[in-house]
Amino acid sequence: MAALPLSPDAEDLLRRPNPAVITTLRGDGQPVSVATWYLFEMNQILVNMDHSRKRLAHLRNDPRVSLTALAEGDWYTHVSVQGSVVEMVDDIGLADIDRLARHYTGKPYRNRERARVSAWIEIESWHGWGAAATS
Repeated sequence: MAALPLSPDAEDLLRRPNPAVITTLRGDGQPVSVATWYLFEMNQILVNMDHSRKRLAHLRNDPRVSLTALAEGDWYTHVSVQGSVVEMVDDIGLADIDRLARHYTGKPYRNRERARVSAWIEIESWHGWGAAATS
């Protein structure tokens, strides 16, 4: 694991709309991984979930997470960050999910019927591989 700050190559990878997987911990400590959209801003990572997702219960119980972003077209190059959710807020007006959807698709989020929750992850450590390798 590398100490902060992130390398310029790691930051560059995280700024792009890459495929990503987030891992949370169930109440019994079992890790659970799912695909997710993310947005890297101000040295934190924004993720957003439907209000009914089990991930929210996991995060409320234990805020520790790991997120791995894989370079589009080159899964060998990736950055994994470990950290904790430091803020969870209702996504009023779906502003955050719209930002994420525009980042990935170029369009606002299409499902306007369900409430959503935004979570900000503070990065505590990281490692990279391939073109984003940790020094």
